[in-house]
Amino acid sequence: MNKHFLGYLSLLFFSVQVLPSNAKTAIDIYANSVLIDEQKGLSIYTGDVKVTQGELVLKAEKIQLFNTQRQVTKIIANGTKNQRAYYKQGRVNKPRFIEARADNITYFIKSGLVRLNGRANLIQGFDSFSGGTLDYDIKNDKVIVKQSKDGTQRVKFKIKL
Repeated sequence: MNKHFLGYLSLLFFSVQVLPSNAKTAIDIYANSVLIDEQKGLSIYTGDVKVTQGELVLKAEKIQLFNTQRQVTKIIANGTKNQRAYYKQGRVNKPRFIEARADNITYFIKSGLVRLNGRANLIQGFDSFSGGTLDYDIKNDKVIVKQSKDGTQRVKFKIKL
């Protein structure tokens, strides 16, 4: 079975609507392997995983999709020490993308919240933010950044006016 077919197979079980503007766009998932557990509402993709839907791109070593009633509710992307998880998405009525990297990225679909944990970095237009943890509220276009618990990753930001 090829990598593309495995990703397509999982979409038969899950209805993903990550971005409203992408809701009717085809979803492509590429991975080295996939485990689908319909009972738990979980699919786990491993090995250089890439998920795309319209302007949304999510890359990581491991990506988990959680669902209830055939709708994805949460996506968790786990990077590695050498390759952080990556997230990119277009913004409504904005010419520039949101791009983010972190050790772990959790996307809460319904609330439109992207949480970056560990070596978090987000670029929003010409502005950039980094810290231990970072929350990006997609619906309200809001960024909240905190230092790491041990204080080694302080908050840093650059805003271009």
